[in-house]
This record gives sequence, structure tokens and C-alpha cells, in this order.
Amino acid sequence: MVATISHWFDNKTFPGTSGNTAPVTNPATGAVTGQVALASVEDARAVIDSAAAAFPAWRDTSLAKRTQIIFKFR
Repeated sequence: MVATISHWFDNKTFPGTSGNTAPVTNPATGAVTGQVALASVEDARAVIDSAAAAFPAWRDTSLAKRTQIIFKFR
């Protein structure tokens, strides 16, 4: 069984509502290594709206703090 890669929304993963997936392949071998959840239009709108609402606080966060957050997420 291959793992399914979910979406990231409001600081947590969620599977999405479309129920559709697409294969993730190893480009060297062509072997399927997983599945990625495909978003519905509603999923995309919810994520976009959430990001737009979070942007003012993110914009006002210092570059040093934003860098720490991105590196921790990575």
C-alpha cells in the first residue's frame, strides 16, 4: 500500500473533499511511490481565504522569525 500525501491547511493536514488522487512516481524508475490528494475547488478556496486572512500577521513578522518558522516546517 502506498501513502497518500494530504493537503496542509490551518497548521494541520487534511485529506481534501474531492476524493480524487494522482500517482506520485519516481522519475528515475517510473515506479509509483505514493498518491497525492487532489483538491476540489472548495478546498482551494478555503486554503486561499485562510492564507489571505493570515497574511497581515505574517507580513508584520520579522524576517528572522519567519525564517525560523520555515526551517522548522522543512
